Amino acid sequence: MDDAPLLEIKDLHVHFHVYGGILRVLDGVSFVVHRGEKVGLVGETGCGKTTTMKATLRVLPMPPARIPGGQILFQGQDLLKMRDDRLRRVRGRGISMIFQDPTAALNPVFTIGQQIRAVVRHSTEKRLSRSQIHDRMIQPIREVALPDPERMLGSYPIQLSGGMRQRVCIAMALVADPKLLIADEPGTSLDVTIQDQILRLLGRLVEEKDLSVILITHTLGIVRQLTDRVYVMYAGTMVEVAGTEELFRNPLHPYTHGLMEAVPRLTGGGVSDGIPGRIPNYLHPPPGCRFHPRCPHVMDVCRQEKPGFYRVSGDHEVACFLYRDKERSA
Repeated sequence: MDDAPLLEIKDLHVHFHVYGGILRVLDGVSFVVHRGEKVGLVGETGCGKTTTMKATLRVLPMPPARIPGGQILFQGQDLLKMRDDRLRRVRGRGISMIFQDPTAALNPVFTIGQQIRAVVRHSTEKRLSRSQIHDRMIQPIREVALPDPERMLGSYPIQLSGGMRQRVCIAMALVADPKLLIADEPGTSLDVTIQDQILRLLGRLVEEKDLSVILITHTLGIVRQLTDRVYVMYAGTMVEVAGTEELFRNPLHPYTHGLMEAVPRLTGGGVSDGIPGRIPNYLHPPPGCRFHPRCPHVMDVCRQEKPGFYRVSGDHEVACFLYRDKERSA
């Protein structure tokens, strides 16, 4: 794995200007993905996972969104300072995203073929013949195991099942051979059997194409199955990062503990009470650590200062004052 990060997000802040004031949604998010690495981004709904990735692709609506600080470096270049024409080349060829809802991601008035053709034309600088464009369109349809690719290209999204639409979205994300694939809750809108098929398909394609992947989810079982390293996110901040097996074996942050305890167990033991309280109001986020109003181990310093990351082992870091005296050098 190359030492130079493929994607590096540094101290990213995202605000939304709304009628009631300013929503401070992302508060100094930092995130790294190396070439060939599969990274999970987990946290409860509303913690800022999708906002982080949409900011990376610069598809947040501005206004109301605003990025007052931070850097998003892709192959060493800051996407926040990139001109629109160069940014369009990065989207698709450099970074592709599979959005959470395939129904919303596909345009209902165009056929699947028309939509994939637009991606093919956008993703190449060479002038392609009709047959070359057709071959480029058919290949990803076959890779995602959709039946009768020719008929599929002539179909409208409404004529396909939810699972088939999700496979089309995966095909469209892969047609440009991106270096980084962002998968935002793939399969969440599907039943569990189809979801399992989609995730297995995605895992196989990622391995075959040697892609770097960011998997956004709140399902810890999916993360454990498909990723090498995991970031845990809470209320617009990163609270813990570790190798996948290390995180599941030794969760450190109180919020990560709460997530682990909330996972149903096949051995029984009842239903978890969950984490008390709720995600803070982004209009008036709490000072210091944003988790402190819900934390069973809260200290005075937590209410006053935002914790930095403390390295407790080789690749295991946690943003919690409980580990301030346990930090080890890398």
